[in-house]
Amino acid sequence: MTDFACIQGQLVIDGELRPAQSTKTYPVINPATAQPFADAADGSDADLDAAIGAAATVFDTTEWATDPAFRSRCLRQLHQLCLDHREQWRELTVAEVGAPLALTYGAQLDDPIEGFAWVADLVDRYQWESSLGIAKPFGIQTNRIARKEPTGVVGAITPWNFPNQINIAKVAPALGAGCTVVLKPAPDTPLTAVFLGWLASQTDMPPGVLNVVTGSNPVLGAPLATDERVGMVSFTGSTSTGRLVMEAAAASIKPVFLELGGKSAFIVLDDADLAGATGMAGLTVCTHAGQGCAITTRILLPRSRYDEGVELLAATMTAMGPGEPTDPAIMFGPLISERQRQRVLSYVEVGKAEGARLVTGGGIPPELPGFYVEPTLFADVTNDMTIARDEIFGPVLVAIPYDGDDEAVAIANDSPYGLSGSVFSADTERAVDVARRIRTGTVSVNGGIWYGHDVPFGGYKQSGIGREMGLSGFEEYLQTKVIAVAV
Repeated sequence: MTDFACIQGQLVIDGELRPAQSTKTYPVINPATAQPFADAADGSDADLDAAIGAAATVFDTTEWATDPAFRSRCLRQLHQLCLDHREQWRELTVAEVGAPLALTYGAQLDDPIEGFAWVADLVDRYQWESSLGIAKPFGIQTNRIARKEPTGVVGAITPWNFPNQINIAKVAPALGAGCTVVLKPAPDTPLTAVFLGWLASQTDMPPGVLNVVTGSNPVLGAPLATDERVGMVSFTGSTSTGRLVMEAAAASIKPVFLELGGKSAFIVLDDADLAGATGMAGLTVCTHAGQGCAITTRILLPRSRYDEGVELLAATMTAMGPGEPTDPAIMFGPLISERQRQRVLSYVEVGKAEGARLVTGGGIPPELPGFYVEPTLFADVTNDMTIARDEIFGPVLVAIPYDGDDEAVAIANDSPYGLSGSVFSADTERAVDVARRIRTGTVSVNGGIWYGHDVPFGGYKQSGIGREMGLSGFEEYLQTKVIAVAV
C-alpha cells in the first residue's frame, strides 16, 4: 500500500495534501474483515469552507473556466495518471469498499477511469457557441448567439457503494465543462476520493480546481447546499437525504442534480426462458451484495409459472453465496458496515412479520468475519408490503406474481421510484413494448446493458432529477447565455 500511504489522514485543498485543521483522523474499516486498515482525515466545516474558497478563487481568476483545450489536456493527463496508478487504486478499492475484485475490472474502477478520456473527447468537439440566426425583434436587426458556460463551483456529494464510478461520473464532466469541484465522499469510503484528488494535483490543473474533503460526520457536506459561492450541488444517495439537499439549496435557488433511490422491477413475461431469466435476476441482486441503486430487487413472475420461478430463484441464490472480495471468482462480497447489515436484517424481520414467505437466506453466514448477509429471497409478496416498497440496499429479492402484461406494467410502475428495470421475453418486440411502458430511467431487455460513458443515467419520480453521464450529464454542469448583437 506504499503508493497510497501518503494520502492517509489527508484532505486535498488548493492543490495540496493537508491534514484537517483539527488534525483529527478516524479509522477506515475494511468491510470484509470488520477491522480498521487505514486512517482518514476527519474534516470539518472549516475545511469545507477553505475548499470552497479555493474552488471559487480558481474559477474566477484563472483560464480554467474559459479554455476548453486546456481542460481537455488536463483531463487526458489525469486519465493517464489513473492508468499508471490503477493497481494501487484497485487494491485500495477492494479494501475500502469491500468491492469484489472482479467488479474493479468493470464499474468499480476500470470503466470509470475511461470516463476521463470520453469527456476529454467531448470537450474537444463540443459546440460552445451556436448562432440562432438574425432576426428583427421590435424592428431591431439582431444576431443572436447561444453560448454554453460553466455553472461555477460544484459541490459533489457521493455515496459508498460505487465510489469511484460515482466520483468520476461527477468530477469528469464538471471539470470538462469548466467548473471547479469540492468533492465530499461518504464517511465509509473517503480514501478512494482522496486518491483521485491526489492524482489530479499532479496534472497541470490550477490548484483548487478539484478539492476533496473527508470526514466522519455524515452531514459534513451540508454547507455545499447553502454556501452562495457554490453554483450547483450534484448529489447521489438516498431519497430522504436528497430531499434535504433540495430543501437546503432552495434558499439560494441553487440548481441540484439528484440521483436517488430505486426499487426496480425485473419482469419475466410468460414466454420467457424462465431458467435464464431467474438466473440473471438472482445473480443481479447478489452482485456487490445488492448495494446498487439500479439493481432490480422486485421480480415479477407470471402466476402460471410462479412456483417454478421461485424454485429456480432459490437454487440460483443459494449457489450465489458470499465470499472474500479478494477472490477473483467472487461477485458477492460484504455490506459496507455493521450499520447497513443491521438495516438489511431489520427488513428481513419486517418481511416475515408482514406475511411474506422467506424462501432462502435472511441471516448471517457464520464462516465469514465481515459484514455479510446471506442471499435472501421472499415469495408470496404483494406490492404493498414494505419489502416491496422500500429500498433495502442488500441482497434481498422479492417475488411477486402477476396476471398479464398490463398488470405487470402496473405493478412495476406502482412505486415511488423509477430508476431502472428489466424485461425478459422470447419475443423481443413484445419485451420492448413493455419496456416502453415502464416509467423508469433505464430498462434492460433480455440482458441488454445500458451502462456506458455516453449513456445518460437517472430516474423518474423520487429516483431523482437530471441525468449523469453522456451528453445530458455533461450539460448538467453548463449554463446557457444568449448574446444579442445589433447588426
